[in-house]
Amino acid sequence: MSLIGHKALITGAGQGIGRACAEVFASQGADLVLLDKNSETLKEVSDKLTKTGSSIIARTLDLTDLGLLQSELESVRNMGVIDILVNNAGFDRPGTTAKISREGFEAVLGIHLTVPLFIIQLLLPSMRSAKWGRIVNVSSIYGLIGGKGEVAYSTAKAGVIGLTKSVAKEAARDGVTVNAVLPGLTRTPTIEKLMAERYKEMFISETPLGRMAEPEEVAKVIAFLASEDASYITGVALPVTGGWGI
Repeated sequence: MSLIGHKALITGAGQGIGRACAEVFASQGADLVLLDKNSETLKEVSDKLTKTGSSIIARTLDLTDLGLLQSELESVRNMGVIDILVNNAGFDRPGTTAKISREGFEAVLGIHLTVPLFIIQLLLPSMRSAKWGRIVNVSSIYGLIGGKGEVAYSTAKAGVIGLTKSVAKEAARDGVTVNAVLPGLTRTPTIEKLMAERYKEMFISETPLGRMAEPEEVAKVIAFLASEDASYITGVALPVTGGWGI
């Protein structure tokens, strides 16, 4: 599995699954465009990966500022065609149906659905012209089974699956594959810092493999889907959950 000769754009690349993707992709020889709103963590990733020999372009921005996002993407496209896209960035606004605010609900849908659609609209034409491209969207197992107190996040992640399948049908004839990964509980900084131990233990007890995922385990699946080895896979929503949700 090699990504030599390809350039990948990864959103939310400063930590967690996005950072792991950047590290795995660099180890496979890809050049990278890394986007994140946290300048400190993004610089750490960029500085580390520059030493691997891959070309690294790092841009700090709020992805929900679509005007700025478009400007940045047009700038980096002038430095070479981006033929791999990993839509990973996201955040959560927990709440039940009765308690979630409209503002919170729309914010979660914006980062998980509007932003990926916008980036796909900008990058897909060049992939189709080149007759090769890979788009991998990071959804969640909650997109299939829902989550109590996670109505916004679950709705958004279900939408990611629908977006993935629709774009996959549009782009397949031009050699572009579009897939989604659905992680379960993953050892990201957010989970480590914000999730209470009793909830971690509860989710792990429901996971047949008996542990949470490491970010690298999810990233390696994403790298596979972005590689030539996955050339006949498109429109898939692939759980990476250790069996949680089956």
